[in-house]
Amino acid sequence: MLRNGLEPWHLLIVAIVVIVLFGSKKLPEAARGLGKSMRILKSEAKAMKDDGATESATAPVTEARPAD
Repeated sequence: MLRNGLEPWHLLIVAIVVIVLFGSKKLPEAARGLGKSMRILKSEAKAMKDDGATESATAPVTEARPAD
């Protein structure tokens, strides 16, 4: 039944259903909101990665001393 996966006409039907359900006025707003959310997520992930790299680079190195 799903041997070929999604064909172009499947995607066309899905696009038409989405336009009918949400309307052509809501779609640009939704796309704008999604894009803004993705930019925020990307910047936060980059900031977390940078924070982790700077913490490990600036962490003091402590040597273990044997017990007397």
